[in-house]
Amino acid sequence: MRVGVLALQGDVREHVRLLKEIGADPVAVKTREALDDVEGIVLPGGESTTIGFLLEKFELMDPLRKRIEDGMPTLGTCAGAILLASRIDGGDVPKLGVLDATMHRNAYGTQIESFEDDVDVEGAGTMHAVFIRAPIVEGVGEGVEVLATCRERPVVVRQGNVIAATFHPELADETGLHRMLLT
Repeated sequence: MRVGVLALQGDVREHVRLLKEIGADPVAVKTREALDDVEGIVLPGGESTTIGFLLEKFELMDPLRKRIEDGMPTLGTCAGAILLASRIDGGDVPKLGVLDATMHRNAYGTQIESFEDDVDVEGAGTMHAVFIRAPIVEGVGEGVEVLATCRERPVVVRQGNVIAATFHPELADETGLHRMLLT
């Protein structure tokens, strides 16, 4: 499967490496032409406001939203999860709004409050999760499944073709969510 990694800012290399490891054909997506050439996409962690503004600047926001709404398999991690949400607390962020969820940006606190934990993800098993200035899923709509929790909060959710994780699996070499994307 040819899988794009949105390559405007963030953990692009790490996701590309994991996708190669599980047999996908990863492509860095920076243009509309590259987006049109992939069958799935990963929205990496990074800085959600910056990624959102760059999506708009490079005229990728609407085409990406349409591809996701049309069923393209999508995985968003940390900042990528924020961009997928329909509602965002903690700042005015350009968003795709394709996931019926409310995300609270940087909800665990500053960089010094970053942490790691093991989480059990339905359909992917136990994985080590790295939370860096991570968002919290404040709430989800009826059609959203909670696949994993940590500290009594949802940390992996799925709505149809969209998977969102509030942590960085790529920083712990965890491929479970990437494998889910391919199925």
